This record gives sequence, C-alpha cells and structure tokens, in this order.
Amino acid sequence: MAIDYVKEGRIAIFTINRPEARNALDMQANREFCEAMADFRDDPDLWVGIVTGVGDKAFCAGADVKDVPAFLREHTEREAMPRTHWRGLELWKPLIAAINGLALGGGLEVALGCDIRIASENAKLGCPEVKIGIVPGAGGVYRLTRALSWCRAAELLFTGKIVDAQEAYRIGLVNQVTALSDLMPAAKQWAQTVCESAPLAVRAIKEVMSRSMNAPLEEGLRLEWSANRYLMRTEDSAEGHKAVSEKRKPVFKGK
Repeated sequence: MAIDYVKEGRIAIFTINRPEARNALDMQANREFCEAMADFRDDPDLWVGIVTGVGDKAFCAGADVKDVPAFLREHTEREAMPRTHWRGLELWKPLIAAINGLALGGGLEVALGCDIRIASENAKLGCPEVKIGIVPGAGGVYRLTRALSWCRAAELLFTGKIVDAQEAYRIGLVNQVTALSDLMPAAKQWAQTVCESAPLAVRAIKEVMSRSMNAPLEEGLRLEWSANRYLMRTEDSAEGHKAVSEKRKPVFKGK
C-alpha cells in the first residue's frame, strides 16, 4: 500500500509510504488517498485527520514523474484525477499536516490542503514548478496566495524558492516547528485538542471559512447564521450549554 491508513480513537492517520521515491505520489497513491479520505469523511467516529510521510527524509516530494505527467497528458480534463483533500474532495473534518522532511511541489500542495501544519526541523517547503515551466496545478497558487501575504506568495511562486522550517514558521506557512522525534506526538496533541471541541461546530467553522474566503461580509454573516441555526438544534450544543452551567467539561458525541 502506498498510503497507510490507521484509525486511533477519534483520529485518522494517513502516512505516505513510498520512501524509495521520497514519498512522491504516483497514480496508485493518489487513488489510495482518494479512497482513504472518503472513508475518513464518512466515518462518524473519526473527527480529526493527520497526514504525514514515512521516514525522516520526505513528507512528499510531489508528483511521481514516472507516471503522473503521462497520465495528465493523456487525461487533460481536471476531473480525471482522483478526488483528494487537496484537489476536489469536499471535506469539512479538520486535517493536520505533520511535515517530516521535504514538502515540494505537489507535496506542499498536500500540506496546504490541511488546516494546521507542523514541521520538523529538517523540513523544507516550496513550489519549484516554475523551474520546469509549469504552475502548481493542485491548489498551490490558490492556497499559497491565501495562506501568505501576496508578496510572500509571489516570492515563492515566481522564483521556486525553497524555505526551511524556521523560515516557513516566520512567514506563517506552518503553525509550529518541532524536533523530528517530537513531530507525531505534537501532531497528535493538536488533534486531541481539536477533539475537545464540538466536532459538528469545528466542521461548520471549516466550511464557513472555506465558503466565505472570497465572499463579501454579508455573505459570510449569512453563512455563520445558517451554521448556527443548524448547530443550536444539535445534542452537542445542548450538552455544551449544560456543561457550562454545571461547570464541567462537555462530553460531545458529534450529534
């Protein structure tokens, strides 16, 4: 299997397992990612996902040049590619990227498709596609421009510049930098912290964030109002309000 998919309580862990190719994604890996992410989306017992790579060298070195370019030349329509969290899959459950090394090109796009990003000290991140005459084609331009200031995104995209973990943290591309040995424990701690929040509310927030990103204020307010109209009728909302009045931790069920 190119993608190891493991469930630990409320947390799903996706590990890219192609160390012989620096965890580059071939078409089989893309298909397996698609299947695993769909299962994560549809499993009510899973609340948060972590995406990482096997080993201590690479998170994901991008698309595997042995078969992905040939596939794209043969299948020019965008819908031909498997639907994944960074390309085409509508997924409101939160994802955490645990970047354990190189995250280049499509590998950075995999990380950018996650909501929270943690990098090990040896990580290097960048979109070098411009060096071979193409643009990042799976959300890199779109997401970098929104994750960073315009000028920082332009710097990385126009030059293909690769930054280390500390620089990525300084410009706001990652949330935290850890020692490699502490990376997965840190990612799991972030995931556990998110799991303490009401899961339906977390998903609603992610959806509102995504849908209102380029919307006018009134549309954003409408989306928030609509989300709360739904959430206020859930068991979790009742439990949350009850827990506050009883001065205890709430026990959410995702209902």
